[in-house]
Amino acid sequence: DGIILHQHLGATRERLALHVLNSFGEIVPEHVETRPLYTAIQPDMEQGKLQLFVDIFPKHIGAPNDPVDIGPRVAAKYELRVIVWNTSDVYLEESNLVGEQMSDIYVKCWIAGIEDKLKTDTHYRSLNGEGNFNWRMLFPFDYLEAEKIMVVKKKLHFWSLDTTEERLPPRLVIQVWDNDTFNPDDFIGSVDLPLDQLPSPFSKPNKIKDINCLEGRKVVSLFDLKQTYGWWPVFGEIETKGKKDPALMGKVELTMELLSEQETLEKPTANARDEPNSYPTLPEPKRPATSFFFLTSPWKSFKFIIWKNFKWYIIGAILLLLLIGIIALFLYSMPGYTVKKIFNV
Repeated sequence: DGIILHQHLGATRERLALHVLNSFGEIVPEHVETRPLYTAIQPDMEQGKLQLFVDIFPKHIGAPNDPVDIGPRVAAKYELRVIVWNTSDVYLEESNLVGEQMSDIYVKCWIAGIEDKLKTDTHYRSLNGEGNFNWRMLFPFDYLEAEKIMVVKKKLHFWSLDTTEERLPPRLVIQVWDNDTFNPDDFIGSVDLPLDQLPSPFSKPNKIKDINCLEGRKVVSLFDLKQTYGWWPVFGEIETKGKKDPALMGKVELTMELLSEQETLEKPTANARDEPNSYPTLPEPKRPATSFFFLTSPWKSFKFIIWKNFKWYIIGAILLLLLIGIIALFLYSMPGYTVKKIFNV
């Protein structure tokens, strides 16, 4: 009552709502209008919503300020370089033909949410849980620094025309496996390492004591640190008396380095030990002579498995066969020699 309405100012309720929103400028700096979208083909079915805001500037105050870019932020490209050096104290999953506990160890890594998974070669016949690799893995990804989130674009199905965008925390997954030739590989243990809240590594494997070793440990951001090196634990389950209990299943020695797109171009390298093998150059691992694949090394299989464990049995069997041969030869020759002596032939 008593308010003079102008035909271009809009409905009273909308003007009141806009006034209330403008009164809380720190919370709602702009009033965002939302309007439904329709099509003439299906006029009764909403096809989506359009959100926008409109600013009206009186002519007497002059031209408005420069427009503000409200486009979505563009994710920066990064590359995570992981070098798997060694493993230690890995749980021995199997036993060989002579009853020795052993594992054929390899390490698998990937960034959670990205399907590309990489793994090392296999350290065969580890008898003490130690594995040697010197193996590099490269993981490119997109990252929004302002939001501290990783952007993953992928197609939901192989026939999809458009890609979907998913935002996930950057997290490196590390798993240790036991390689099997004729059966599915056995999972040993794993650890998830958030790149922006990375638990500080241990300087030596013997400092990793139990499954609670990461609790209360100082965390750092690899995006600030850029590079780190050390030992991390992997966790799994051990079945005892039909019950599975969480356990420390081994330790992995890693170097992790985070590079920007420009740094990646300036320091070219490749996965594994392929060329260009640089930054740093990775030599072949020095594995013990007992590390071999039994199907491709039959002589080593005999030497390190059969001969090592049954050497004296084999020597005794050979001596026994020689003795039996000598006795048989003596018995075979004895009758003829006796006849010659009797008849003085």
